[in-house]
Amino acid sequence: MNDNQKFIDVESLPVDKGEQVAWENCFKNNNGNNEPKKKRRGLRLLGKIAGMLTLTITGGVIGGGVTYSAMKSNNTVATQQISYVPQSFTASSSDAMSAADAFNKVAPAVVIVSTKSQSGNVFSGNGEVDGMGSGFIINQEGYILTNYHVIAGAKEITVTLSDNTEASASVVNYDDKKDIAMIKLKEGTKVPAVAELGDSDEMYPGAEVIAIGTPLSKDFAQTLTKGVISGRNRTIPGQDGSTSVNLIQTDAAINPGNSGGPLVNTKGQVIGINSMKIGAQAAGEAGVEGIGFAIPINEVKSKIDSLSKQILNLGIQIREIDSAAAKKYSISEGVYVAGVDEFSPGEKGGLKIGDIIVKADGKDVKTVDQLKQVKEGKNAGDTIKLEVVRDKKNVSLSVVLEAQK
Repeated sequence: MNDNQKFIDVESLPVDKGEQVAWENCFKNNNGNNEPKKKRRGLRLLGKIAGMLTLTITGGVIGGGVTYSAMKSNNTVATQQISYVPQSFTASSSDAMSAADAFNKVAPAVVIVSTKSQSGNVFSGNGEVDGMGSGFIINQEGYILTNYHVIAGAKEITVTLSDNTEASASVVNYDDKKDIAMIKLKEGTKVPAVAELGDSDEMYPGAEVIAIGTPLSKDFAQTLTKGVISGRNRTIPGQDGSTSVNLIQTDAAINPGNSGGPLVNTKGQVIGINSMKIGAQAAGEAGVEGIGFAIPINEVKSKIDSLSKQILNLGIQIREIDSAAAKKYSISEGVYVAGVDEFSPGEKGGLKIGDIIVKADGKDVKTVDQLKQVKEGKNAGDTIKLEVVRDKKNVSLSVVLEAQK
């Protein structure tokens, strides 16, 4: 990997930019002949066994096996016997499904996530931008897992279900650092199916997987691509300087619009959320094929409860003060309040610009994540007790949390 190689998120596809995207399909043909020889009563029969001709395309594998046998009688007569080999993952366990069965199990729970957001500047003015990604339903209440970058900045979200019906959805919660988000279908929406979550820790290089999603446009809804686990525990630097850790690498094709869709094992279980790929142009002259990444589902399972709760709003802008900054400026280590929104819970609770939060519900707070962990254990209407340093004095405050609107 060269120093100039960049990694790109599989962003939701902007319709209004008219981008032309070219994708290359890789076709592989493997032919094999085997000519066994058999002696019988001084005569030799030559038999030919035709191997399977496998054509690999985006979306699956098509193959068939034909076996030829020769039979000896008083007059030499050759008959042809044909057996059809069913399509399947090369099973390493007795409960492995065919790729088609795995797809049919999961695909009804896979959705298209369409977004509308505002975009513009002082020269062009404000405009509306359409985006698109994928997601999958995880329960009968209509909660859907997807990528954060699919819904980031969205003012309106529409979900297209597998039966082609559309329903509005809203953001429940998200973790931008992990690039995961939870959205929820409008109340009363009939849920067509629910995806089963698997165990991503069981996956290993060489294990076969399929990816399901909607690359490029709705014309390609419910696209299946097939591949293997190429690697585990990958660490990928993002364009914004952040780092994605512990990703699954796969050669199953993942393209723009696939973001948020499921990566599925041979049991028809979701073991990852398709998230990003290495772009051919980003790799420079070398070019790349088949290097995509998914977030392991085990990384998400532990967050489902918190992601299913509405975002609780403090109404403040914050940044961390580490030990080096605290020593340099002779201030306390903790979470610095850089801004307070009008009429927000923070303002109502007495927080002011310049306060440094050092404790939350009696627990030491030195990072934003530590403050977030305390907040995630709360519900709308609960009180969080904060201790802040203000003018080098400790001040105790009580803030009543509100759901973000």
